[in-house]
Amino acid sequence: MEETIRTIAVYALPVLFAITLHEAAHAYAARYFGDNTAYSQGRMSLNPLVHVDIWGTIVIPIVMFLFSGFVFGYAKPVPVEFGRLRNPKRDMAWVALAGPLANFIMAVLWLILGVLLVFFQVGEEFPHKVAQAGIVTNLLIMAFNLLPIPPLDGGRVVTAMLPHRAAYAFARIEPYGFFIVLALVMLKVVGYWLTPVMALGGYLVQLAATPFTFFLL
Repeated sequence: MEETIRTIAVYALPVLFAITLHEAAHAYAARYFGDNTAYSQGRMSLNPLVHVDIWGTIVIPIVMFLFSGFVFGYAKPVPVEFGRLRNPKRDMAWVALAGPLANFIMAVLWLILGVLLVFFQVGEEFPHKVAQAGIVTNLLIMAFNLLPIPPLDGGRVVTAMLPHRAAYAFARIEPYGFFIVLALVMLKVVGYWLTPVMALGGYLVQLAATPFTFFLL
C-alpha cells in the first residue's frame, strides 16, 4: 500500500497535466479550424476539473491499476462538430493530432526539467522521479491515443486519410471502439503498438531537446 501511495504521488501531477493539456489542445485546434463548440462549453481550459470524467479518469484507472497493474482510462471527450470545420475531412486530422502533439511537447518539457534538475544538482529523489514520470506518461498517452481505432485520435486520422466511402465504413466502428480497445488492453495485445511508438516518440523527444541538453550536460 505504501508503494502504491508513493507511485500515485509521483504520477499525479504528470497525469493531470497530460490529460488537461491534451484535451485543451483538441479544443484549441477545433476553434482554430472553425468550430467553437468546445470553446463555448468551456473546454478550451487549463482547469483539469472541466476535463475529468468520474468513471473514465478516476474509477476505471484505479480499479485496473489495483487488479492488473495497467492503467487505462479516458477524459471527458471534447465536443467537436466536424461539419463546422472549414475543411471537415482534412481538419479532422489536425484536430485529432493536436492532443498527441501536446503530449509530445510536454514530454520534451519534462525532459528539459529533468536535465535542469541534474544541472543544478538537485539531490532530492522525488522531483527526478516526477520528471521521469512526466516523460513516460506523456509518451504513453500520445502512443495510446494514436491507436488507429475510432474514436481515438489515430482513428480520426485514418478516417481523414481514407477515401470518402472507405472513411464512412471505417467510421462505423466508432460505437464499438471503446470495447475493442478495452479488449486489446485486457489481452495485452496493445503493447505491440505502444512499445515501438513510445520508443520512436522517446527518440524524437530526445532529439527535440538536444539544443538544451547539449549545453546543460
